Amino acid sequence: MHFLYNLIIGIASYLLKIIALFSPKMQLFVSGRKTVFETLSKKIAPNDKTIWIHAASLGEYEQGLPIIEKLKEKHPTHKIIISFFSPSGYEVRKNNTIADATVYLPLDSESNAKKFIALAHPEMVFFIKYEFWINYLAELKKQNIPTYLISGIFREKQLFFKWYGGFYRKALSTFTYFFLQNESSKTLIENLGLKNVVVSGDTRFDRVAAILEKDNQIDFISKFKNKTTTVVIGSSWPKDEELLVQYLNETNQQVKFIIAPHNIKSEQIQQLQSSLSKRTVLYSQMKGKNLEDYDVFIIDTIGILTKIYSYADIAYVGGGFGQPGVHNILEPATFGVPIVIGTNFSHFAEATALVALEGCFSISNASTLKTVIDKLITDVNIREQTGAICSQFIKENTGATATIMTKIG
Repeated sequence: MHFLYNLIIGIASYLLKIIALFSPKMQLFVSGRKTVFETLSKKIAPNDKTIWIHAASLGEYEQGLPIIEKLKEKHPTHKIIISFFSPSGYEVRKNNTIADATVYLPLDSESNAKKFIALAHPEMVFFIKYEFWINYLAELKKQNIPTYLISGIFREKQLFFKWYGGFYRKALSTFTYFFLQNESSKTLIENLGLKNVVVSGDTRFDRVAAILEKDNQIDFISKFKNKTTTVVIGSSWPKDEELLVQYLNETNQQVKFIIAPHNIKSEQIQQLQSSLSKRTVLYSQMKGKNLEDYDVFIIDTIGILTKIYSYADIAYVGGGFGQPGVHNILEPATFGVPIVIGTNFSHFAEATALVALEGCFSISNASTLKTVIDKLITDVNIREQTGAICSQFIKENTGATATIMTKIG
């Protein structure tokens, strides 16, 4: 099976190079990996003490930040290496200031694993949530390097728990400790005979709770809001926008809207703007304009949505009409904002929990969208009660970082 796995990895490396000729994203995936070993050689000296954290993409990076920050506090002389698998993570956070070296993770061949680990020579390794790369894990185990899974989550449908999943189950035995999000994940792992498991919770709650301690003021958002009830639409996709544009164009409510689309390509932004009948301004074109005169503010940039949520009276979080599903609802929740989402949220524990608690509302069409948002706009008491459910939910689920740091010593 190991031979077959390595063969597949080898074939994939060639196929990806071909696909990259036609896909800009895949071009980043391929070209970004060409300089990994060179980067590690330049930034990590043989006598450096290091800690390696691997995140699949941007979400996992954000999830790992509370742990990374604590590791830097506890081990100030160690260099931090952060690796990404996906361009959507690396390209956004390649210039972060918390790591000493940020790189793509080379494909999981035996030679890549040996060379990467030799250059990084970490004293401990953290994988965030998932991604179980067989050769990397085997090499870490061979060298007796402590390896931890942070905020892990498991489901019965995964290969580990199938009768034919023995090869992948072996990979799990390489971990020093599993820090998991819930009891069901713990039960699944323990049923495999692994006892090095603790339910620590999800470190994302610690990260979003810490946002409240930061300066979230944005002057131009304050000017646009102008003390008016404001709906913030975050990470929206075209399917979300079809419903939202209809509502925006038809509503007579005295309310303002901020839209931060998931995709900020100019042609899609222009299409969104042209579909709106209300007075609309773009972030990229706001200079010299009286922002308080506009009804809709389209944020065609990245990196400020979290702070914008602090100005929301109501939040709509996109992605709930596509795959893999709704985007991060914890950021608006930490500000005590009632949340509206689409129908695809069942794989996201926090969304499922908040819908059950009635701090978050799932809508399926234009009619239910109008009913929910109109109610939240007009009924201040309902809005405040719903927002309080969200903020309390965040507070009750913090503490994963402290549990993990205590356990790893």
